[in-house]
Amino acid sequence: MKKQAMNPYLPLGAYIPDGEPHVFGDRVYIFGSHDKEGGDTYCMLGYEFWSAPVDDLGNWSSKGINFSASQDPLSIETNRPYLYAPDVCQGSDGRFYLYYCLSGEKGQGGYHGPIGVAVCDTPDGKYEFLNHVHYPDGRPCMDFVPFDPAVINDDGVIRLYYGARYPFDSLPKISQPTMRIVQASMFKKSLKDIKKGVMGAVHCILEPDMVTILNPPKPIFPASLRGTPMESRMCIPPRDGQFMAGHGFFEGASIRKIGSTYYFIYSSVYNHELCYCTSQYPDRDFVYGGVILSTGDVGYAGRLPRERVNNTGTTHGSIEKIGDEWYIFYHRLTHGTDYSRQACAERIVINPDGSIPQVQVTSCGLNGGDLDGIGSYNATICCQLTNGKMPHSSNGKHEGMPMISHEGETHIVQDITTGTKTVYKYFDLSQTRQLTITARGEGNLLVHGQGQIHVASSSWTAYRIPISGGAHTELILESLSGKMDLLELTFQ
Repeated sequence: MKKQAMNPYLPLGAYIPDGEPHVFGDRVYIFGSHDKEGGDTYCMLGYEFWSAPVDDLGNWSSKGINFSASQDPLSIETNRPYLYAPDVCQGSDGRFYLYYCLSGEKGQGGYHGPIGVAVCDTPDGKYEFLNHVHYPDGRPCMDFVPFDPAVINDDGVIRLYYGARYPFDSLPKISQPTMRIVQASMFKKSLKDIKKGVMGAVHCILEPDMVTILNPPKPIFPASLRGTPMESRMCIPPRDGQFMAGHGFFEGASIRKIGSTYYFIYSSVYNHELCYCTSQYPDRDFVYGGVILSTGDVGYAGRLPRERVNNTGTTHGSIEKIGDEWYIFYHRLTHGTDYSRQACAERIVINPDGSIPQVQVTSCGLNGGDLDGIGSYNATICCQLTNGKMPHSSNGKHEGMPMISHEGETHIVQDITTGTKTVYKYFDLSQTRQLTITARGEGNLLVHGQGQIHVASSSWTAYRIPISGGAHTELILESLSGKMDLLELTFQ
């Protein structure tokens, strides 16, 4: 019997953010970074690539660590021990090529390049360091900002995309000389380079050897996007907890080709959303399409940023067709930080005109429908966890709010206080008669539309309540008072 596929779709102890999904043969692979559970910086572990049969998306497995930063000579030379968001492409020779960048603590040196390349005979085997992306004369490609690579084999043409962009140009002119000095330090560039422009998404073509530049990198967007849907700005002081705002490209480049149309997917300046642009050309004329997903459901059904339904922060992902369905892969935050991110996915629709409507975050993800209303579920599969004032994180840690966390091998929803809503979408409760909630703490918990329970124990205790419903039921647990943690939901 096939397992259900819920969010997060990997084992709860696996933290694989920045996922690039690719179908090779009869399996779908997720190529992402690797956070440490309860870690204190991004991407502390080596790459571990997971996969599942295309017809059994609840059955994910891995073969262990596939590539470590120490395999790249620059890792030790430059004191950058961490591997950031990768992508993998099958070369015309049939082998698989891994593209990545190195970084240090809290992102230090992550923008300094160059992009590394490793190779393997299989998608999830042991990769061996090959080289860095370079020019024919051997010089490493350091143009623009070598960050978050994305690669595609476009009928034998190997196209590499990368880059990052902060909307410093939205600041007053009087501040621009100072901001150029800031950029020079951030990106390890000369002031001359900064003045010419180094930020933005770029495209280049590689030789068949997968590492040598054939056509040099050039921006895929105009230098100025003012007056367009991609216009972005710095927010001083912060607005809705964010220092930047807008749907313009920030980071997380990803590329897909559907028919004759190129889809460029990216993390926007808002940082909690994945957006897309389309073009009939691989290197120019991209037109903004919209938001595919926000990890806080911002924008979905008109929701405002201050109404975000989760602690939001960095996101990165892409789309992939698995069988007859399209999905968006992304990650969510846990532990009140950006440093322990879990892989999630949602089904999307690509309309006949090529547009992709925004979808909401759910608990059922890759399942293809509602979760069964009979059985037990870890409480951390909630798709919304909010006290009504959830923050947007950025390279830091938040305390004093509800969060998904762990104690040893146990995964829990902790610090649920008065007014907190823990939401699950969706269950089929047609045959369900009883819900058992395993919790600890002290307080009253309302099960919307069903009744309430009183939690009164410092140890994990099962509380039962009659329940009824139908297909596509949204389960909302709201704390009316006190403070408590949740462990498990069991439907009978």
